[in-house]
Amino acid sequence: MKAVGFTVAIVAALVLQTMVGRIAFHGMAVVDLVLVAVVYLGLSSGPVAGLMAGTIGGLLQDGLSSGIIGIGGLADTIVGFVAGLVGTQFIVTQPLTRMVVFFGATIARAIIFIGLYVTLGLRQFPSPYAAVAIQAVGNAVIGIVVFELVEVLPGYVDRRRAGRTRTGRWAGR
Repeated sequence: MKAVGFTVAIVAALVLQTMVGRIAFHGMAVVDLVLVAVVYLGLSSGPVAGLMAGTIGGLLQDGLSSGIIGIGGLADTIVGFVAGLVGTQFIVTQPLTRMVVFFGATIARAIIFIGLYVTLGLRQFPSPYAAVAIQAVGNAVIGIVVFELVEVLPGYVDRRRAGRTRTGRWAGR
């Protein structure tokens, strides 16, 4: 059952990223929503969930891009698994620590992705430092927002329901 939820979350992130388009800053992608979803699922559900989410998300992204299928999938799989390990081995509950994990995961994915392309002689990346840094900051900010929303919204809905029944405004109607 969890696998279905992970797949839905990854597909929703991919659809949202595709619909919104590449949010760009001087031609550089600012956010990778699929990577944010992979890291979120890894942190919140453990290394196996991160591995599954990374595999599904990476392969779906590879299938929609014009690159080699499997390189992004491998990069996302490794990053999702490591994010899950970090989430189980360390206390990653504060926004700053989560931001560091999202930032580091983006850097790690870029190193793996670019490293594989360059090692295999498939593509050259002249100077990716600015693009990777901007995307790492964007992913970190979006990741923190996602974590906060997921943690706050269920409690907000419950508090709102409890408040309505207690005051009697909605009771008996």
